[in-house]
Formats: sequence, C-alpha cells, structure tokens
Amino acid sequence: MAGALPPVPAFPVAPVLHRSPTGPVVVPPPRRPLGAGPRREQREEREEGARSWYERVLGWPTAPGAPPRLRVGVRFDVLDVPAEAGRAALGRLGPTGPVAVRGGRMLLLVAAGGAEEVPGLLEWLEWGSLPLDLSAVGAGGLMEAPLVPAGGPAPGREGRQGAAFWLRPPKPGYEAEASLPALSVPGGSGSAPDLARLVHTLATQCHRVRLVAGTAGAGGRRRR
Repeated sequence: MAGALPPVPAFPVAPVLHRSPTGPVVVPPPRRPLGAGPRREQREEREEGARSWYERVLGWPTAPGAPPRLRVGVRFDVLDVPAEAGRAALGRLGPTGPVAVRGGRMLLLVAAGGAEEVPGLLEWLEWGSLPLDLSAVGAGGLMEAPLVPAGGPAPGREGRQGAAFWLRPPKPGYEAEASLPALSVPGGSGSAPDLARLVHTLATQCHRVRLVAGTAGAGGRRRR
C-alpha cells in the first residue's frame, strides 16, 4: 500500500557501535550490575582476613568454604544456650572463657573434650531428666567464625547482618586456651570457672527461661 510504514523487524535491534576517530569500530563492554564486583571482592577479602586471623594469630583451624567456620574439638568445645539464659549466667559467673553471640543463641567456649563431660555432669547435678535448651558441641563440629574483634585485621571488622560476634573475645596466643573452663583438678589454677559450675549455672538459667516462657504462654492462652 502506497505510503505504508515498513514492518517492524521481529529480531532484536543490533547494539549501537561506536567508531573511534582513528581506529576500527568499538563495541562497548556489557554492563555489570552496580556494586556486584566490588561487593564480592570486599566480602572475599573480609572472609580471608578473618580466616587468616584465626589460623595465624590464634592457631585455631578453620574449615574450607565461606563464610569461615572454626573446627570444634581441636582447641576448644562449645556450649550452645539461649542468649537470654547465657547473659544471666555470665552475670553470676564473672570471668569465663571466650563467649560469642549469634542471633538468639550464645556460644561459650570450654576446654577441648568438655562436651563429652556435659551429659554426665547434667545427670550428676540432677538436671538430666529435665528438657534443657543446652547443647554441647565437640569433636567433628563446626562453629561459624565470629567477626574479628577490634584490633584484628580491618577487613574482618566489617560484618554482615546476622553474623556471629564476640561478646568476650579470645586473646591472641595460647592465653585463650588457658582461660577455657574445664573440670577442676587438684592443684589446678586459672581464672575461668570450673566446668561443673558453668554447666550448673547455665542449666539453672535455661530452666528459668523455659519456665518464664511457659508462664507467659499460659497467660496469653487464658486471655483469649
């Protein structure tokens, strides 16, 4: 039909080419999502900085992969309790070994091998028959590496949301292991509480938190 517009091509429009005044045609590089490259590089740098700090400064082995994770059972074991119970226990215990927080959980480091003693201690302390939100992690376990405390490599201090952090950070060198709670032995010394006392205090506070939560739940059901 005279005067009709030409049909629109069904194939994609070719990219615009730019001709250099003194050279051949140049195709502009593809656009990369804003911040994708730098953010990934920063994250990798941060994670490698943290891994290096744990392995070289503290001598704590890490597991491969990201984010960095610490191997449990080699230099320390871990007691995992609700953060509310853990904070109440710390107020009654005074000095302890290193302590980390991740979300609503608190992770207390104890001497390697201590996790194996916890079930027997709970029975001996007459807590064994009660449902306590207290778990012990020993050999073969992994713990997310908390953010490197101030004084460590700068990249490690830039955290990600929800990451674990040190409430009571470890000290460089072998001082951290000397401060880890363990079963007392005759003539032993150290500022950390005995493992039995630590477990008893944590169990008491875990039980209290459970009772308070149960009471609050029962009150809410009655109001309905």
